[in-house]
Amino acid sequence: MFDDLKPHLVELRKRLAISFGVVILFAFIAFGFSKQIIEFTKSPLIGVVGGDPFIGGIGIFFTALKISIFTGFLLALPVVFYQIWAFIAPGLYEHEKRYVIPFVSISTIMFLVGTAFAYFVVIPFGFQFLWMFAGNVVNFLQTLDEYIGIFTKILFGFGVAFELPVILFFLGFLGLIDDKNLKDFFGYAVLISFVFAALLTPPDVITQILMAGPLVLLYIISIYVVRMVNPYRRDDEDDNSATPPKELTK
Repeated sequence: MFDDLKPHLVELRKRLAISFGVVILFAFIAFGFSKQIIEFTKSPLIGVVGGDPFIGGIGIFFTALKISIFTGFLLALPVVFYQIWAFIAPGLYEHEKRYVIPFVSISTIMFLVGTAFAYFVVIPFGFQFLWMFAGNVVNFLQTLDEYIGIFTKILFGFGVAFELPVILFFLGFLGLIDDKNLKDFFGYAVLISFVFAALLTPPDVITQILMAGPLVLLYIISIYVVRMVNPYRRDDEDDNSATPPKELTK
């Protein structure tokens, strides 16, 4: 059994190594602009509190390194998604392999749309809500490093969340799921969305709703997307489609 898995593990290691190498390359480039990137990441919070609220840090070098790696990951998204496709492509039919460019393009766009939504909507509203309750009592963010950690986690979470229609489309395209499967799972999907939001956002209701809400909406959109590529068919419909009409059998 291990011998059968060994070629796949070797291929997986290869794809991971390429992805990791490209991320590090872009992170190295981004590190040269880390000061400007950090100022860009602070903009939503500065707009809320009316100034720079940070009172210190555990080391600007590690903060710059953290945000540079995340920026490198964003810049390397097309390569990362291509490596994912290259890993699964050997198991696809020839006509399915032609979708590599749409898959890479749409996956990259959806991830960036998710991060943009987090940057322009979720972070300002979420931290404004937190600041209303904590701003005049305690500084709920003690260091810039802490803020960058929360910032990158929120952006990454929303990027992954906005990949949901792409993933479900792909599973529907392969015939692994249909729209009825998604409808039957809807209640669990709502619960998972709120759990996912609670894990990846600060402990406030507004930010969690701002994440769980779009997730549920994306799931609903995915139902219609999957219906287009692999609609549910009852067994009797399959039987009727396989039986020629009576007038054609005469």
